[in-house]
Amino acid sequence: MTEPAKRDPKAPKFLEITIKDSEGKVWATLYAHAKDFSTGSVGFYASDKITNPESAERYQTGLSFTLIGSKPGK
Repeated sequence: MTEPAKRDPKAPKFLEITIKDSEGKVWATLYAHAKDFSTGSVGFYASDKITNPESAERYQTGLSFTLIGSKPGK
């Protein structure tokens, strides 16, 4: 894999993400861990299944946070 064009030396090992509805009710807390993406970029990634606390319906989610400018040049 190619080294990223840059990294954030102050980036944490993970991000804690709380998902709330419009009334403030918490649906889930996810943890996005630091990741080196296959594109060569770096950032954070989380995926999980979350449940609506009112209806018990389940949703699948995936979140990625990519450091701008980290993708290696061509």
